[in-house]
Amino acid sequence: MTSEKLAECLHTNSVVVRRTMAGLRDAGFVRSEKGHGGGWSIACDLRAVTLRDVYTALGEPGLFAISNRTETPECLVEQSVNAVLRDAFRDAEALLVDRLGSVSLSDLSARFHRRLLRYKQKQRSSTHAF
Repeated sequence: MTSEKLAECLHTNSVVVRRTMAGLRDAGFVRSEKGHGGGWSIACDLRAVTLRDVYTALGEPGLFAISNRTETPECLVEQSVNAVLRDAFRDAEALLVDRLGSVSLSDLSARFHRRLLRYKQKQRSSTHAF
């Protein structure tokens, strides 16, 4: 699939897709072919790669958009709240990253194909209803 088509599916810019896919290519998860008929394709064993591997390949980006408003506030209450939130976010992120390690790309592929099958069955049944 091309970067443009992926960007369209993801509602983002193709530059963002190319930048992201470059990290996945560097990790050996995808490959790209240039020219007419080219694009991105899977280059790994889906059973051997987890979401944690993908997360690592992408540079371990922040998982939560919520953060402390001020890193070094003067207010003692805000300092206390920030410390608790920082610990909570750290613990939650560790739990999530651990969970990502238990989901393979093969698992995602199977889920996708089950959904696709249900979608196609639904489309066929709605077409035959008339």
